[in-house]
Amino acid sequence: MKEELLQDLKEAMRNKDTLKKDTITMLRAAILQFEKDNQKTLNDDEICAIVAKEVKKRKESVKEYEEAGREDIAENLKKEVEILSKYLPEQLTEDEISNLVSQAIFESGATSPRDMGKVMSILRPKTAGKADGKLVSDIVKEKLASM
Repeated sequence: MKEELLQDLKEAMRNKDTLKKDTITMLRAAILQFEKDNQKTLNDDEICAIVAKEVKKRKESVKEYEEAGREDIAENLKKEVEILSKYLPEQLTEDEISNLVSQAIFESGATSPRDMGKVMSILRPKTAGKADGKLVSDIVKEKLASM
């Protein structure tokens, strides 16, 4: 994935695509900083987690800027999300998440909302980078509350 990022960065520079260049540069910096801080080389799954974190930050910021009436900044952030999303695996639909949640509830033997931790621990590896954690958590809460 690092190689792909480098190639895309070079392409953005050649095409004078400033937004894409800046977005990829920021992502590469976040990856390098994480590696430096933790003294380890990241694999593709760990890089995807960083990409997902960066996408989530931007999505949250889009809402804030829209509420503040700064559509110009919100539009830029939406474009960055689009660029970064290219590096994430295919995202799960709500139906797919719901099916995974049902399986996890069955596997864990969960019977009430107090068992949410058990269910989430089964789901995390299956949904990491493929679904928003808040959405997964909300679906788990909803299903456990209806038991």
